[in-house]
Amino acid sequence: MTYVTFGGVTVGICILLATLVKWWPGLKPLQKRPQQHLGRLLPFLTAWAYGVLAVLTVGGIIGWIADTALWITSWLGDVALVWGVGGQSGVRGARAAYLPLSQAGGGVVLILTVTMTAAIKRGDKYRGDLLVGTWCGITLGTSAGVAGFAAVPLAQAANWLGDSVYGVFR
Repeated sequence: MTYVTFGGVTVGICILLATLVKWWPGLKPLQKRPQQHLGRLLPFLTAWAYGVLAVLTVGGIIGWIADTALWITSWLGDVALVWGVGGQSGVRGARAAYLPLSQAGGGVVLILTVTMTAAIKRGDKYRGDLLVGTWCGITLGTSAGVAGFAAVPLAQAANWLGDSVYGVFR
């Protein structure tokens, strides 16, 4: 498993904040039609949740791709921190409690991977949101604190759903 660095968390937070700034409709429009405006965030948030689950996989090609994306993002973030503000490279970010996916939870991630791939190939309108959301989820999924708050509940939900779909009872 690849560990996220301060640079990786910084890139993930930058992606999240840039997405929220692009999305923000203003207070009055948001108060007038909250469902419509919040619905515009749904592709990003769905992809973000998938990215968190993808980085929690312990092996296979999905885990390798997520770990590679995390490693590259951490490296790029470290470069930006060192050259941008004079920070140190390679400083590991605090990790959240790691909850591995069960076999059935891994099956759910595989199903979600096929679904996300089809959605990215089909939907020109939301392709960017899906790709950026996945990237953001991968970078923030294993970090501690507010940035990685959803990793454990998402892993538990995937494991529960997988147990229910595959008929595994403990």
